[in-house]
Amino acid sequence: MPFYEFEGLVPVVDPTAYVHPTAVLIGDVIVGAGAYIGPCASLRGDYGRLIIEKGSNVQDGCIMHGYCDVDTIVEQNVSVGHGAVLHGCIVKQNSLVGMNAVVMDGAVIEEESIVAAMSFVKAGFKGSARQLLVGSPAKELRKVTDQDMHWHGLNIKEYQALATRSAQSIKEVQPLTEVEANRPRLAGVTDVQPKM
Repeated sequence: MPFYEFEGLVPVVDPTAYVHPTAVLIGDVIVGAGAYIGPCASLRGDYGRLIIEKGSNVQDGCIMHGYCDVDTIVEQNVSVGHGAVLHGCIVKQNSLVGMNAVVMDGAVIEEESIVAAMSFVKAGFKGSARQLLVGSPAKELRKVTDQDMHWHGLNIKEYQALATRSAQSIKEVQPLTEVEANRPRLAGVTDVQPKM
C-alpha cells in the first residue's frame, strides 16, 4: 500500500479501518476506526492535517488536501462520494458530499447536510445543519428530511460493513477469461437502493 512519510510525519490508520491498496496517503493523515478509503483516493497531508473520523468513507478517486496550519476534517459517519474534492474544509458528522462535488478552503458543512453531486461549495462558506446544498456556487435548495437521513444512514452502514468485508476478502488476482456458469451476485448488508 502506498503510505508515505513526509518530513517525519507518518500516516496513522486505525487497525479497523480499510485503505484500498491503490489509495495514497502522504504525511499528516489520520484515519479513524472503521473508516473506508476507496481505490485511487489521494490524501496528501504535506501541508495541512487531514482527519477522517470513525465510520466515515472517502470513496474512489477522492482528493483531500489543505493549507499549512489548517485541518481538513471529515467527522464521524460522513460519506464522501466518488471523485469529490475536499480542500481545507470541515464536513461535520452524518453528512454526505456527493459525487464530483468540491468543498473549498474554510467551508464548513454542518451536521446532517448533503452537498449534491457536482456542486461547488465556495471558500469560506458557513452552513447550517440539515441543508441540501446544490449548484455552483452551492446554495440551500431545501432542508434535509428524516427520509434523506434514513437513506444516508443505510449508505453509511454499507460502507462501514464494506471496510470489514474488503479487509477480509480483497486480494490481487488474475482475471478469468470467461464468465463462469452460475456466477453469484454480491449483496449488501442493508436494503439501501439508489436515490432517484
